[in-house]
Amino acid sequence: MNKVLDYSNGIKRFIRESRAEMKKVFWPTKKDVGYSTLVVIGLTVVVGFYLGLIDAVLTRLLALFIGTTP
Repeated sequence: MNKVLDYSNGIKRFIRESRAEMKKVFWPTKKDVGYSTLVVIGLTVVVGFYLGLIDAVLTRLLALFIGTTP
């Protein structure tokens, strides 16, 4: 019986602490979310172009090294 009470008290404590933590959460505004989304999309495009350029350069270098055409 004592284990059941300990388990029940643990659940209640968890819920109480979870609610307290949820009140501390900073919820971004719609404007913040939109700006963050644009930043992520922009950085993804920039990194994609960068990696594509590196891939093209390395492909050509490898093709020159082994004597074939890409």
